[in-house]
Amino acid sequence: MADRERKSILKFLREVIAELKRVTWPNRKELTRYTLVVIGTVAFISVFFAIVDLGISRLLRLILG
Repeated sequence: MADRERKSILKFLREVIAELKRVTWPNRKELTRYTLVVIGTVAFISVFFAIVDLGISRLLRLILG
């Protein structure tokens, strides 16, 4: 590996570390709340699309016999 490539990789890694130090990480309470919101949203959307799929299937069976 050329010296130039090595320096650019090290510079990139230093910048990544510096950026990660600026991140505001969620605390345990926020993380739990966000996780529950995501799980609830996924569950709601899953049920919604299951109902829509069931409705479309029944409608097609009714139309096509």
